[in-house]
Amino acid sequence: MAIKVHHLRPAPGAKTAKTRVGRGEGSKGKTAGRGTKGTGARKNTPASFEGGQMPIHMRLPKMKGLRNKPRNKVVFQVVNLDRLAELFPNGGEVGPAELVESGAVRKNLPVKVLGSGELNGVSLTIKAHAFSDSAKEKIAAAGGSATQL
Repeated sequence: MAIKVHHLRPAPGAKTAKTRVGRGEGSKGKTAGRGTKGTGARKNTPASFEGGQMPIHMRLPKMKGLRNKPRNKVVFQVVNLDRLAELFPNGGEVGPAELVESGAVRKNLPVKVLGSGELNGVSLTIKAHAFSDSAKEKIAAAGGSATQL
């Protein structure tokens, strides 16, 4: 006799009825997985409840004092002298537009030249929004000029 689809049955013990908890002691019920007595057995409490202990959000200190956020703070794009000597080895005029083209800074933001590194004799005419004092000295020593925009 050939086996047909309607003859197939799951293996014994593979399928068990869903346990309906809390429906009387005869049906694996009783406490319904909530333990014995107490608040958790009777009603739900918020996850943040700490059993009457002072909650963490009330134990932490309040924000006091002045929070001085400078609203007019200018954030400069910085370029060091050694990077300028690397990008423009032949010298010439260097402004924010040339620096954006070379990928040293992003466009539409003020540029500041810092004095880290050496120019190695490269004479540059640099136009930027700000210069550090050491950068001005090194540019002048190399025979270039620093113009503030």
